[in-house]
Amino acid sequence: MAPAKKGKAKANSSDSNQSKTSAPNTGNNFPSCIRFVPPSSVAITIHAKPGAKSSSITDFSDEALGVQIDAPAKDGEANAALLDYISSVLGVKRRQLSIGAGSKSRDKVVIVEEVTLKGVFDALDKVSKGY
Repeated sequence: MAPAKKGKAKANSSDSNQSKTSAPNTGNNFPSCIRFVPPSSVAITIHAKPGAKSSSITDFSDEALGVQIDAPAKDGEANAALLDYISSVLGVKRRQLSIGAGSKSRDKVVIVEEVTLKGVFDALDKVSKGY
C-alpha cells in the first residue's frame, strides 16, 4: 500500500508544480513569439520573407512575427535589412539588435537589448494593425 500512496503524492505534487510555472504567464497576454530574456532583453521569433518589394510586418501571431524584407537572401543582405527594419519599428538603435539564432534560416530569433516586453509588444502591435 505504501508505494500507491507515494505515487499519488508524486502525481499531486507535479500537478501543483505545473500550475505554479504557468501562473506567471497567464496575466500578461503577450504572444509567445516575444519573450523576456533577463536581465533587460527581449527575444522575438521571426519568420522572414526576403525578396519583397517593401519591408513590412505581415503577421503577428503566437508562433512568429511574419516580416517581409526588401532585400534578397544573399550574403547576409536580408539579415541586415531585417535588423534595420525592426530597429526602425521599435524605435531603438541598430546596435541594440542581434540575431540570436537562425541566421541562415527564414525562422530567426532576434534579440533586442535594453527594452521592455511591453514596449516591444506595443510597437509591434501598432505597426501590425497599421496605425
